[in-house]
Amino acid sequence: MARYAGPGSVEWVESGGGPLIAIPEVVLPFWTGADGDELASDYDRACEVEGFVGLLPVGNATALVLGEDPAATSYLPEHGTFVRWSAGDSERELLAGVPAALDSAAWGREVHWQVPGAVVLFDAAWPGAEATKTGHLRIPLEPGRYAVRGAHAEPGPETWIGLVQLRSPGR
Repeated sequence: MARYAGPGSVEWVESGGGPLIAIPEVVLPFWTGADGDELASDYDRACEVEGFVGLLPVGNATALVLGEDPAATSYLPEHGTFVRWSAGDSERELLAGVPAALDSAAWGREVHWQVPGAVVLFDAAWPGAEATKTGHLRIPLEPGRYAVRGAHAEPGPETWIGLVQLRSPGR
C-alpha cells in the first residue's frame, strides 16, 4: 500500500471546466485544443465524449479523454489509475481511500487504448504544443495496449473519487 506524506505529495492537473485529455507525447503537436480552423475544434470533440472515458484520434495515435467531471486529477502508477478528486476534506484522506475505492467501484464500459509510450495529461482546451507550458502531468507508460475503465466510488461518507484505471494485458 502506498503511503502519502501530506499535502502536495502527488501532482494534480485541473481544467478550466472541460475535460482532461491524455495524449501520447509523440502526437502532441497535432492537438489544436479550443483553437482550430475547423467548424468543430479538437476541444469540441473532447467535450462530446460521453461517460467516464473515450478515445479520439490524434495524428497517428489515440488520445484518452477523461469525461464526466472536470475534477482535479492525478495518476497513481502503483494502481495504474487516474484518480479524480470529486470530494474530500484532504488529499491525504482522499488518497488513503483509493484502495477501498478500487475494490468497491462499479466499473463502466471498457475501451482499449493503444499507446506508443509516455502520455501527457492536460486540459483539453489547450493546444498540444502549449500543454507542457501549463498545468500538466507526464505519465511514462510502457508502449502497448491498455484496457481502460472508469468509475465513481465513495470510500468514505465525505470522500468521492473518480477512477480511470489502465490495465495492460499482463495486469
